[in-house]
Amino acid sequence: MNHYGGKELAASFRTVRNNTIKIAEEIPEDKYSFRAAEGTRTVGELLTHIACGVKFNEEVNLRDKRTSMEGFDFPTFMGELMAEQNKPRTKAEIVALLQEKGEKFAASMEGLPDEFLGQSIHMPPGGSPPSRTRFDMLLGAKEHEMHHRGQLMLMERMLGITPHLTREQQARMANMQAAQASAKK
Repeated sequence: MNHYGGKELAASFRTVRNNTIKIAEEIPEDKYSFRAAEGTRTVGELLTHIACGVKFNEEVNLRDKRTSMEGFDFPTFMGELMAEQNKPRTKAEIVALLQEKGEKFAASMEGLPDEFLGQSIHMPPGGSPPSRTRFDMLLGAKEHEMHHRGQLMLMERMLGITPHLTREQQARMANMQAAQASAKK
């Protein structure tokens, strides 16, 4: 039987976060102000948004352990989140924030029992879907980061940087082709 619980959530989140950190490290600091289009976040803003993006799940699922989102003060939460995200930071501070918040979030998921992950959280009236499991919401943090990491990879291309995952895939393909060529000789 395949099982995906807290330990697996933590491991997969760490993989995603480590790939985001590699991107953050590869983009030169003088390109952190790059904005792909008007109305979008800069590289630095997007990386900070990713680093702080786990705060919602930490608060709802891990700290408050809410069973209903009814009465959750979204405007206040978003105001506090935006204030945190808008603090000026250097590249080194952003990378450290990604590392620190990512590891804290992953470690908090590691030992979550299945019964906790299976609990439902009811959305406010009119919410769609009307409820979600904690597992689904926690997995959503990884999905959110992967969405934004795709944006970062496109920004890397626009800056003339081949993303590390692409370089790694190209190296694997070259090695396989070289092995096939050697085998044919």
